Amino acid sequence: MLKSMDIENLTVFTKANVSFSSGLNVIVGENGTGKSHLLKAVYSLLAVSAEGGRKSKGTAPTKNYLQTAIAEKLVGVFCPESLGRLIRRRQGRARCDISLEFGDPRYNISCSFSSNSKAEVSVDKVPSSWNEIEPIFFPTRELMSLYPNFVATYDRHYLEFEETWRDTCLLLGAPLRKGPREKTIKMLLEPLEEGMGGKVVLSDGRMYLQKSDGRMEMHLVAEGHRKLAMIAHLIASGVLLDRGYLFWDEPEANLNPKLVKLVAETVLRLCKQGIQVFLATHDLFLLRELELKRYDHGGKLIRFIGLHEGEDGVSIEQGDAIEDIGDLVSLDENVDQSQRYLSMERQE
Repeated sequence: MLKSMDIENLTVFTKANVSFSSGLNVIVGENGTGKSHLLKAVYSLLAVSAEGGRKSKGTAPTKNYLQTAIAEKLVGVFCPESLGRLIRRRQGRARCDISLEFGDPRYNISCSFSSNSKAEVSVDKVPSSWNEIEPIFFPTRELMSLYPNFVATYDRHYLEFEETWRDTCLLLGAPLRKGPREKTIKMLLEPLEEGMGGKVVLSDGRMYLQKSDGRMEMHLVAEGHRKLAMIAHLIASGVLLDRGYLFWDEPEANLNPKLVKLVAETVLRLCKQGIQVFLATHDLFLLRELELKRYDHGGKLIRFIGLHEGEDGVSIEQGDAIEDIGDLVSLDENVDQSQRYLSMERQE
């Protein structure tokens, strides 16, 4: 489990410490306050450790490997012109520091780079062991319709796509899981399949939605249903249940309120299965739904992290309830609109 993150001079952040729940972590803020950047920074370091564990053949992490691998992953995930461009803009040279602390201190890692860095970071704290639980990153856009041949095209050509898309498409190719966890998979899948109106089928390298009246190509399925299909397929293959970390950027995008409720329920069920989830959102409906459902799943399962833009960069307020993260413009605007609408009805 990831316990906390310390950052300094990363994109819009001057300095911040973020504490995480072992269950669901909801990052809330306006556009441009760095929600996605927090997700990507944590994901990048976790992905490097997982890949290093696969390649290590039993050897421990080394500074030389991590220096290059972390730099390459950060550039691949953020897509800056150079690594140093990830540092918060200011006059003169500056340095960015990123540290992750885990429940198991063997995985703790700290790295830094300067504004003139191009392809290497300095690893200040080398973990004594690889964190081999591979993370999953869901971008705002669904990837089911991109899945066929995307990885091969990405690897052979220079494409202006974030590397998270490639990583997730690789996982989408996993076969369906059979065995002792089928009962858990069925419990998680049934509500999603009801919401989509069918089951996801992988055939000859292409994705389909199998409905009662026939099979439909994934490109013809509504985009909101394709987002559900993405998480449904990773549950059905067991890939998601084998991973300890799920990052999801604006899960509510292109979903109607009924499906947002389904996503909230699914995410909380995944947390109860031991998955540590990180969401980025500014959607009031999703936030309220998570608050309403949390008590059906044991109460203390969610941590809210609010991002606030100020003169000296973005600051962070955090706590176990929405009320703990300060005033957020998007939430205030939603409340204001509701009040204006009710006022208009009373006038009529």
